[in-house]
Amino acid sequence: MTFSEALDIRPGITALIGGGGKTTLMMTLAGELKERGSVIICTTTRIYPPKDMEVLLNADKDGIAEALRLYGAVCVGEMCGEKLGPPNMGVLELACLADYVIAEADGAKGLPLKAHAGHEPVIPDRARVIYTIGADGIGKTIAEAAHRPELYAGRLNTDTGHIITTEDAAKMVDYGDTVLFNKAESKGDIQNGKRFAEYFGGTTVIASLKDLQIKEIIRK
Repeated sequence: MTFSEALDIRPGITALIGGGGKTTLMMTLAGELKERGSVIICTTTRIYPPKDMEVLLNADKDGIAEALRLYGAVCVGEMCGEKLGPPNMGVLELACLADYVIAEADGAKGLPLKAHAGHEPVIPDRARVIYTIGADGIGKTIAEAAHRPELYAGRLNTDTGHIITTEDAAKMVDYGDTVLFNKAESKGDIQNGKRFAEYFGGTTVIASLKDLQIKEIIRK
C-alpha cells in the first residue's frame, strides 16, 4: 500500500502539519500521486526548495499548466531568502490547475512534535489536514522533542522536563482526523503507535517514511 492510499489522499487540497517528516511526506505523496494525476506542492509558511522537482517562481497560470504537462508534478512558490515561501497566487487558484495540491502548512524545525502558536498552522481553505508525529519524540522530554516547548508544556499543564507519553502526543493533535505516526522503525515504536491510536479519536497510520513502509492502519 502506498502512503497516498493509506492516508486516503483525495483530489483537491491537502495540508500537512505537525512534527518533523512533513517535507518528506510531501515529496513522497507527490511521487505517488503524479501516477494518478497532476500535482502541485507548495507551502503556506517556509520550506527549503526541493532538489528533485521543478520549482516555479513568479509563475502564472499558463506557466504552471505547461510545467504540469511536462513534469506531472511541480513546486510553486516565491523565494524568501534561502527558503521558499508561499506562491504568488492563492492555493484555491492552484487547485484549479492541478488534480492534487499538497501544502506544508507549518514548521517544526525538524523536531518530531509540535505545539502551534496563535498564528499557525496556516491551513488553506477547503484543505483536508494530515497531522504528522515522529515516533522518536515519545519517551523524550518536551524540551528535547517539541517545537515551541513552553507552549507544548503549558497545554499539558506540566513543565518542559516532562517525559512525553503517547497520551500526551494524542492530546496535542489540534487539527485534522488523520495522523501519520512516522518513524515507526522498531517494535517499540509500533507499539507506541498502537497506544497513541487508543487515545486519538481518528485514523492513525503507523509507518516509516524512511523505509517507505506502512506498518499498520488503525481507524476509528
